[in-house]
Amino acid sequence: QVRLEESGGDLVSPGGSLTLSCASSASNLNYYAVGWFRQAPGTEREGLAFISTDNSRTSYSDSVKGRFTISRNAAKESVSLLMASLKPEDTGIYYCAAKWSGSSQTRYYYQVPDEYDYWGQGTQVTVSS
Repeated sequence: QVRLEESGGDLVSPGGSLTLSCASSASNLNYYAVGWFRQAPGTEREGLAFISTDNSRTSYSDSVKGRFTISRNAAKESVSLLMASLKPEDTGIYYCAAKWSGSSQTRYYYQVPDEYDYWGQGTQVTVSS
């Protein structure tokens, strides 16, 4: 069983920036494709950013494209989400999810929540003045 833990959620003013981090209890996150999702009250979980295990491929939802950046720190076996130009509508609980890929050199990312094997508990991001 892999346990994911998100960190970095906070209250931030509109236009501000925040970086979230996702780490794993197992020291092999480099073998998992990772995605970041967001869920606001009363809404479905929304996929935001996705990265392949070899880091060559990333994808973003239209709602965050150009503002958010997903990256992987292979040495620390963590995946970060840098969020800039934050808007009130970015408020929500942010989750990271991991899908076993069997190799640190695959080029696949996954955008559908059901494709993922493990989920973190989430971290709250609130964008408000």
